[in-house]
Amino acid sequence: MGQTIVLTGMVLSAMPVGDYDKRIQILTRERGKIAAFVRGARRPNSAFLAAANPFSFGQFEVYQGKSSYNVAKVSITSYFRELTTEPDAVYYGFYFLEMASYYTQENMDGTDFLNLLYITLKALMKPSLDNRLIRRIYELRVLVLIGEYPQVFSCAKCGKKQDLYYFSIRQHGALCPECLKGEYAVPLDASALYAMQYIMTEPFQKLYTFTLSDPVFACLDQLVSGYIRQHQDHTFKSEEML
Repeated sequence: MGQTIVLTGMVLSAMPVGDYDKRIQILTRERGKIAAFVRGARRPNSAFLAAANPFSFGQFEVYQGKSSYNVAKVSITSYFRELTTEPDAVYYGFYFLEMASYYTQENMDGTDFLNLLYITLKALMKPSLDNRLIRRIYELRVLVLIGEYPQVFSCAKCGKKQDLYYFSIRQHGALCPECLKGEYAVPLDASALYAMQYIMTEPFQKLYTFTLSDPVFACLDQLVSGYIRQHQDHTFKSEEML
């Protein structure tokens, strides 16, 4: 066994290997997304039986192997077991894990992605929050993290910061009336605009502290989903469950 290191992270996915082992994918704060081999994780008496499952969050003591890391010890602080009792919530949860996996890679700083994922899964366990709103908040903030977010603080064409009454997916953001000519755009509700600005800039701890009226959410839902469909060329398997 080589020298071990302790990483803070969350299991994004797990797959069986052989009769008793697992290969897991972990989003870590220190080294981004890594693959790790967990020996004996499928044995009934294994110390890794629960820890080697998706959503498990905590500290993973690992050492470097030839093609992946190997897990030596784990200390799990949250299994998010509450999600598994709510089919609707767990479907959203797997979608969030898959999205995090797609947009992260090894040897990157995984702090922001991990923090966002953790606080989003916590939000899923709050009955007072609409899972559909949680999804759009998460998606929009992921777009910020990867640098592909829409322009909602000024006109996407002229840069004007007032009178942002329309939204153009082709132009990647809001438009003022003067720049509307020749563009296909939809009306942009002022409250939906503010909600998008809030989601994109506020600290993670404040992301899931509000609700929206049905008309405002409908506008936000249309804009975020349309923007993602236009600018994201990947289809997530877990999204089909939603």
